Amino acid sequence: MELVGRRAERQAVERLLDEARAGRSGSLTVLGEAGIGKTALLEHARSVAARSGFRVESAIGLPSETQFAFGALHQLCTPLLGLLDALPEPQRIALRTAFGQQSGAAPDRFLVGLAVLNLLSEVAEERPLLCIVDDAHWLDEASAQVLAFVARRVAAEQLALLLCARDPTDDGDLRSLVGLPDLRLTGLPESEARALLAFAVSTPLDEEVRDRVVAEARGNPLALLELPRSAPPTQLAGGFEPPHALSVPRRIEEMFRQRSRDLPSETQLLLLLAAADPTGDAAVLWRAAETLGIEPEAAAPAESAGLLEIDGWVRFRHPLVRSAVYRDCSAPDRRRVHGALAAATDPQSDPDRRAWHRARSVLGADEAAAAELESSAGRARARGGLAAAAAFLQQAAELTPEPARRADRALTAAHAKHAAGASQAASELLTVAEAGPLDALQVARLELLRAQIAFHRTHGSEAPGMLLDAARTLAPLDASLSRETYLDALNAAIMLGGPGHPREALRVAEAARSAPPPPGPPTTADLLLDGWVTTFTQGYEAGVPGLRRAARALGDEPSSLEVATEPDGLRWLWLGSRVAVTLFDDDLADRLISRNVRLAREAGALAALPVALVNMCVNLLMQGDFARAEELAAEEAAITTAIGAAPMPFTRLTLAAWRGRTAETLGLRAAVAGSAEGRGTGTAVTWAEYASAVLHNGLGDYRTAMDSAALACESDELPHSNFALPELVEAAVRAGRPAAAAAALDMLESRAGVSGTPWARGIAARSKALTSTGAASEEHYRDAIELLGACRIATHLARTHLVYGEWLRREGRRQDARQQLRTAHEMLSEMGAEAFAERAARELRATGEHPRKRSAQPTDALTPHELQIARLVATGATSREVAAELFLSPRTIEAHLRNIFRKLGITSRRQLKDLRLA
Repeated sequence: MELVGRRAERQAVERLLDEARAGRSGSLTVLGEAGIGKTALLEHARSVAARSGFRVESAIGLPSETQFAFGALHQLCTPLLGLLDALPEPQRIALRTAFGQQSGAAPDRFLVGLAVLNLLSEVAEERPLLCIVDDAHWLDEASAQVLAFVARRVAAEQLALLLCARDPTDDGDLRSLVGLPDLRLTGLPESEARALLAFAVSTPLDEEVRDRVVAEARGNPLALLELPRSAPPTQLAGGFEPPHALSVPRRIEEMFRQRSRDLPSETQLLLLLAAADPTGDAAVLWRAAETLGIEPEAAAPAESAGLLEIDGWVRFRHPLVRSAVYRDCSAPDRRRVHGALAAATDPQSDPDRRAWHRARSVLGADEAAAAELESSAGRARARGGLAAAAAFLQQAAELTPEPARRADRALTAAHAKHAAGASQAASELLTVAEAGPLDALQVARLELLRAQIAFHRTHGSEAPGMLLDAARTLAPLDASLSRETYLDALNAAIMLGGPGHPREALRVAEAARSAPPPPGPPTTADLLLDGWVTTFTQGYEAGVPGLRRAARALGDEPSSLEVATEPDGLRWLWLGSRVAVTLFDDDLADRLISRNVRLAREAGALAALPVALVNMCVNLLMQGDFARAEELAAEEAAITTAIGAAPMPFTRLTLAAWRGRTAETLGLRAAVAGSAEGRGTGTAVTWAEYASAVLHNGLGDYRTAMDSAALACESDELPHSNFALPELVEAAVRAGRPAAAAAALDMLESRAGVSGTPWARGIAARSKALTSTGAASEEHYRDAIELLGACRIATHLARTHLVYGEWLRREGRRQDARQQLRTAHEMLSEMGAEAFAERAARELRATGEHPRKRSAQPTDALTPHELQIARLVATGATSREVAAELFLSPRTIEAHLRNIFRKLGITSRRQLKDLRLA
């Protein structure tokens, strides 16, 4: 269809191409109803790009292709695979596995996304590249997510990504494309609509008819072309049919449907064959046509009617022609054509498509067809296509004749649907599976999945009880799964516990004491379960040995590498790092958290990496490295956006609190607390209260800090209360609430005595000093400085110098106070703990000394993201190595380096290394 008018829209597309040619890559999603001119705009872009020296590659989404994982991506990338060897090995393997070119573990789809990003970047190095994706609303889920990831990560390549999709209110799924730059097409202005109508209709039109056509087309170009063509000549001459209630796209589809009905029966059947075959391969079409006894001459009437063209490929006039033909056929005819297409499809080269056609060719249940679909699901899962595997399994269950087998397949499909993020569909499949018959283990697995879905969807208070019921049912059937389910129930209870909520964790831990013993040598999950159960039922002192065994087992390098290859490996490392913080073991926490981030990067596990980065940010904050924490926080936010996940503001909240930024902290605290209350997650609330306590202790608003810290200490999440207890002691002492300070100190000293680490003992000594007087107070301050100086927790070492200096000034020892306050001010200023640094500055001024201002550093001009890249390059890493670590392209890294060099006034990597940023 010719592109009429659309000047502003054409300019938007041309700007996208101009930016890409200048090395500023980007994406644009063109939205609008069917027939509005999206494809014409894409063709305009294709033409302009070709004249400008671009390489152009394209793919198209089809409704019948949504079950084929990475199908559209394979269309787009197939002509580019000659450059696959240029990618790093993990990316190369991931892409080949996703495309079914080699076997292996199912790749993380975001690692596939990074591979595609770098493949497109490699191609764009040779000449600018335009990637066109038409009908993106019909992309398979895996392709849509990968292309959305690429669109969000492109930056400095000569690459443009142009997609078109129908409005979200029409057919298809646009969830993956939400948030990408878009351009919405609306109807043509009346003057352009009349010009297009005059161009389309060669015979004179009655003025009243012209007005009616323009009015009913509502500016839709395809309607302007097709409404007159479908109207009888008498209506064109002097009248037009009454207005329709159907939308314009449905009206056009109805006209295509009517036009196809006027064709000979053999031609109609050939049209249906073409509509049912998503490949568009004319060879497949003619093999299937031969099976049905259809001669090639049958295509002529359809081509004459302007409905399709056939040469080496089959091309419909418009996607609405395909949908009109397919929807209008009878069920027997639909089964006939799918049967013919199944027979025409090679079972060796394309077994999944053959299974798909065969499933649609049967009437009622068919075990052979169901078994083929089940095999297809296995292949899809191996390629990392969870959504596709779930769809195959769901259809296999529907075709299964034997009730027990059908229930088993429905249960398996429900697990796959839940894993793919389709919890509502999973719940519906559980209803099918529940009809049974199911054996005892299957019933237990069904109840477990139902509980997991409930927790995932609502984080409601009923989830721990549901998980407990499932764990009890599983106990005599599958001891390992039962114990993991008890652990899940306990973790759910910990997450839900907090201010205003009953101590659910204790109830669940009491119930978990009846868990079956491990069936073999204790696994990571076994050690974690036993350690947590003992801690909650018998107290911190009794639980520490078991928790220490679990954390240290994960702390051994060989064990962690083995764990990382397990399905839940990264999860165990995350849980292990929480245990290490519970034990105040900063060395072990640092090892586990660092390993979690490293292994998530190496595996390309972008779904797990943001959570690992959040933990790393908090770890760096405690160590006083605010700048690196801010770098990783920026990376976490960028990756979370790129993969379309829900934002996690915890790192920004904690950074803002430690930096003393009141408005930012309180705004993020309100957002976190409001979101958490809506989903019932107490841990989010208690962390927000901990951040509030830090902020207000820094500002000297001790009453508010005390109230917040007291709420944070109610958490069943022991790391949270470990962080909050020293805040509560300091705030309560300064607010004149000695009883509250003494109670918090008792708990802190009890934990420190069992933990025995310098971190725990140092924090306890400082807190004891705050509640003491005279020589005893000074002794505790000195002990705290020595102990905290022997561990990684630099923030609290600096704050100990601060409170010691404050105490010395009040004791009238100005010279001694200056030394401590000067040290505190220098440390806190260097970290960026601005409110605490200002506290130290006020105290220094009170002693008669003016604090030095922090000298500006060259790196202050860099953004957190640029500083992270600069640090990595300063270690000697190449652009390709940095790109692989940060999930960007090498060209993007080079562009950032140019900005970094300019801001720092340097010209080489060697000079960057000399700045000692690493």
